[in-house]
Amino acid sequence: MLDDTAVENKGEVVYVADPKLLSWCDAVPVFRQRACLTHALIASYGLLHKMRVVPSEAASEEDIRKFHSQEYVEFLQRGVPEEEDEGAQDEFGLVCGLAGGSLTAARELTSGRTKIALNWCGGWHHAQRDMASGFCYVNDIVLAVLHLRSAFPKVLYIDLDVHHGDGVENAYLFSPKVVTLSLHRREPGFFPATGAVEDKGLGKGKLFTFNVPYKEGINDKQFVYLFESILYPLCEVFIPDAVVCQCGADALSQDPLGGGNLTLKAYTTCVTHVANLSKPTLFLGGGGYNKSNAAKLWTAITSTVLKCPVSAEIPEHQFFSWYGPDFELEVTAGLRKSSNTQESLDQTIKAVHGNIEKLAEVLGQK
Repeated sequence: MLDDTAVENKGEVVYVADPKLLSWCDAVPVFRQRACLTHALIASYGLLHKMRVVPSEAASEEDIRKFHSQEYVEFLQRGVPEEEDEGAQDEFGLVCGLAGGSLTAARELTSGRTKIALNWCGGWHHAQRDMASGFCYVNDIVLAVLHLRSAFPKVLYIDLDVHHGDGVENAYLFSPKVVTLSLHRREPGFFPATGAVEDKGLGKGKLFTFNVPYKEGINDKQFVYLFESILYPLCEVFIPDAVVCQCGADALSQDPLGGGNLTLKAYTTCVTHVANLSKPTLFLGGGGYNKSNAAKLWTAITSTVLKCPVSAEIPEHQFFSWYGPDFELEVTAGLRKSSNTQESLDQTIKAVHGNIEKLAEVLGQK
């Protein structure tokens, strides 16, 4: 349950959550209970009292149609027979509910009521304009960016999920107002098999798309090296008015679908850099198929954004048993060897820096 007293506490950080949003998120079959796990862990550390908790307002059909095609919206309204797709939802209200969390957070930012908003029930970055993909039915990120642009002309989208943020990239492929920056695993057979470093956008949006692919087993040092080497040079050229950061947890060690070897430290370091940009920022969830580890990550990021350190020992609460046998807020790296080398990382960085230099020329900075 939500702690109602937290709603009255005014803080610099807005946290979007309410029982309906949590239940909508938990209704997605592959993520059952993950939203409640995350919320309960954040609450157990007393972090709700340090944020302004805002209930989500479901997206309207009009909101959904701002990105998704009429045919696809009608398809969602009809629902999909279970025998065709076990992951599909019968109620259009559910997808509107899921999309509403990120729109609610975006409205808090555009209103000026906050500089940082969190929605761990958001981050559905694979949904395309006219089709579902990768457990994502409505692209809440694209809808949130569309709303943010009503107040902030230039938006930087950062994707830390192990899977390429293809749906968001495709939505803004032709836009010079939204830069998409995705760090992701890219190898033959790994979903969604997109996001090559050579993919830079199209038309007026050419050079506004940045892909940073890596290989299986990436570790903290390598991931942070990539991120730090690219974020600041990019932001010196494309100076964003607002930032959206998708924090998919599936690059963590022990994720059954990710193949990464990150700990919480890699993510919290990157999040600190994003917060240091001092722009209105929306932090979102995403993938994460080890549910307790995803809850740990988003709790750690919440703590980082609040600049409120928490104990390594997880407090006793209703889902305490999920965190055994150590009951600690930590995700240890595994023994998996990284397929990335210093040479391969530097080659990627060199290619991305080349794209940044070309973007600087386009923007008249060189």
